[in-house]
Amino acid sequence: MAHNAHLDHRNPLVFDTHELGRRPGALQRLTRTVPAPTDLGLKGVIGVPEGAPVELELRLESVMEGVLVTGTARAQAEGECVRCLEPVELELEADFQEMFSYPDADDRGRVIAEPGDDAEDDEDRLFLEDGLFDLEPLLRDAVVLALPMQPVCREDCAGLCSECGARLADDPDHHHDAVDIRWAALQGLAGTMSDGEKDEMSGAEPGVDEKQEK
Repeated sequence: MAHNAHLDHRNPLVFDTHELGRRPGALQRLTRTVPAPTDLGLKGVIGVPEGAPVELELRLESVMEGVLVTGTARAQAEGECVRCLEPVELELEADFQEMFSYPDADDRGRVIAEPGDDAEDDEDRLFLEDGLFDLEPLLRDAVVLALPMQPVCREDCAGLCSECGARLADDPDHHHDAVDIRWAALQGLAGTMSDGEKDEMSGAEPGVDEKQEK
């Protein structure tokens, strides 16, 4: 079981559910702005900078098994366009919902599974610790799902020139003269021919002086 370990109530992403009082149906709404934790997003691609403000709107609902947490996170993400490598900024909005179970949930009416039953589901469960829960793992998953895997500065971004790396949006008429590779090969061959090879092609024997032939 994925029990939380030593939660610190001073952590801005740790929330207290004691006000719900384990009364099924009790609701609590929270609004909080917290600093983004490190590596919030797709590392090396796009994400919310560490320490940037993240606005949270949460709805905590007490149920028989624990507390159902539903919410939305809003922040500004930063990254790099995959086509032209220019900086990208976008407004991020990520929705999430998760159940945080009481440690004794099975003793409060939940059917206890036989050994081996739903083992994988049990491993993925999140638990309250002394009435506290850590939102960070849930927030991370939601942000990753909400971010684009291949961010672009704009949908019609033309990218970079494959030959020289120039940004095509800055020069729409940018182009390179095409060279027929067959002619290029012949020109290269002609440029590297030795004098002896030229003599052979002209019919004279290499190394024989014209005066000696006479």
